[in-house]
Amino acid sequence: MRLTSLEERQREQRLVTNRALVAGAVVIVGLLLLCVRLLHLQVDRHEHFSVLSMENRVKIQPVPPTRGLIYDAKGVLLADNHPTFALEITIEKVENLAATIDDLATIIPIEASDRARFERLKRQRMRFQSVPIRLNLSHKEVARFAVNSYRFPGVDVRAELIRTYPFAEATAHVLGYVGRINEREMSQIDTSNYAGTHFIGKGGLEKAHEDVLHGKVGYQQVEVNARGRILRTLESTPPTSGQDIFLSLDMTLQQAAIDALGDRRGAVVAIDPRDGSVLAMVSKPSYDPNRFVEGISGKEYNALLHSLDKPLFDRAARGQYPPGSTVKPFIGLGGLATGVTTAHKTVYCSGAFSLPGQNHRFRCWRKGGHGTVDLEKSIIESCDVYFYSLANQMGIDRLHSFLSQFGFGSRTGIDVAGELAGLLPSREWKQRVRKQTWYPGETLIVGIGQGSFLATPLQLAVATATIANRGRLIVPRLARASRFPGAATETPFPVVARQINVGNPRYWDQVIAAMTQVVESPRGTAKRIRSPEYRIAGKTGTSQVFTLGQKQTYNAAKTPERMRDHALFIAFAPVDAPRIAVAVLVENGGHGGSDAAPIARRVMDVYLGSKSPLPPDEATDGD
Repeated sequence: MRLTSLEERQREQRLVTNRALVAGAVVIVGLLLLCVRLLHLQVDRHEHFSVLSMENRVKIQPVPPTRGLIYDAKGVLLADNHPTFALEITIEKVENLAATIDDLATIIPIEASDRARFERLKRQRMRFQSVPIRLNLSHKEVARFAVNSYRFPGVDVRAELIRTYPFAEATAHVLGYVGRINEREMSQIDTSNYAGTHFIGKGGLEKAHEDVLHGKVGYQQVEVNARGRILRTLESTPPTSGQDIFLSLDMTLQQAAIDALGDRRGAVVAIDPRDGSVLAMVSKPSYDPNRFVEGISGKEYNALLHSLDKPLFDRAARGQYPPGSTVKPFIGLGGLATGVTTAHKTVYCSGAFSLPGQNHRFRCWRKGGHGTVDLEKSIIESCDVYFYSLANQMGIDRLHSFLSQFGFGSRTGIDVAGELAGLLPSREWKQRVRKQTWYPGETLIVGIGQGSFLATPLQLAVATATIANRGRLIVPRLARASRFPGAATETPFPVVARQINVGNPRYWDQVIAAMTQVVESPRGTAKRIRSPEYRIAGKTGTSQVFTLGQKQTYNAAKTPERMRDHALFIAFAPVDAPRIAVAVLVENGGHGGSDAAPIARRVMDVYLGSKSPLPPDEATDGD
């Protein structure tokens, strides 16, 4: 029995020893494997993991540039940058996004519109980019979040500069506005230069000069802890601020044009004929661009979009209207330049004109006619029959060729985004668009600026300045120069011009003399605005909103207000040394002489420093 017990003890001892040896071997093998792995990680993969470690510790952050400012001709600030705070969420750092937003809403008000904007912007950004959930935080809201920030990893308050427009509605259509970058814009821009930037120019000058105003993005290397909090800045490349832009626009004149239009819908464009500088560019009604910078509510936007007065519509550069009788000086000049007529050749106006072999009567605005008229008298009294006859003799091909030289039917090239080209009809246009042939009667309608002929107030102002220059057509510009912040010198924008040749320089004098008599002659359609201090050359116009039948007579009093004729007027002054050219459009205004011309006179008075009052209002027939 004792041997058995001894054998059992020895057997157990051997078993324990064997197990210990196996366990020891396993441990040794494990340690060897661990050493091999550590050797591999620390030696072979040292560089790889060093980079990963650095990426976890050091982050590269974009530093957006400060957007350039915009000033008027006298240094008045038109577009500024205002500091504000936004509450932003970095998606990849938040475990439960919905719960985080709900918790945030308990300390900072977050509306349904804020959530909707967040969802929209979230789809446009990478997960590592921050997305704003609330904009324009008050100082109290910033302090309230700071106290609770430990509860919200991945949520930060970010200070940024927001665009503001001190003159709001007075400059909305000229400047446009900046807004959040959308998906379409993101696909078109250099995303590396817009890293950290949430805003981009949406219209007007802001969009046209985006490359100058935006600047160049900078970067900084920052050290962060495990929670992503910034500990210190290791290295930085400062951004390059956008350039400031100085305009030719004069806010004193801009406001004068706004006041002259009053409550009426319309547009006023004033240009310096000497260099193409835009002095004033007004479209009424307007809107407040500040509401669009951080995102306007759907309700507000729909109210503007569907308003009967169309406040979002830029009538100066995008409004396309039949120019009416304002084109008569250009067509008269075309008749002289092409040799179709002379200044002294006469036409008898009986009150209507018919093409040979046709019964259709193209009526003159004066029912009884103007009698015998030459070029000067036809412009002074705005005789339609004279220009029916002249257009018929020139034909649509020569009309189109000559008028296109003045910019009709094409964009002026002004540095404002969204300009439209108008429409100068031709045989080719009608065949291409309407699949129809051109009829002689349509040529007559073009001869008085009606029918398919469309022009913008800006085009009319540029064409008027070209007559004032005796054929020197200058591309209009709002931006006069640019300058980097702190720089001593400005960089002027170039002046682009070309010369229109009409053959005999005397033709310019003859047309200008007739336009001067439009204002100075007792028979002139704009005689009311004659100034005792300077001489004005001008031309009135009336643009039809709808076409009258052969037996219909236009009666403004019985016509709904929005179906009444548009009133137009073009002018430049002083006649001998032009310094300002003006085009005025009053939607559904009535007559150019009584409704549009006084507006132009008030604008010219302010610019030329005249104090003479306008004569009392008086009835004006014709256009």
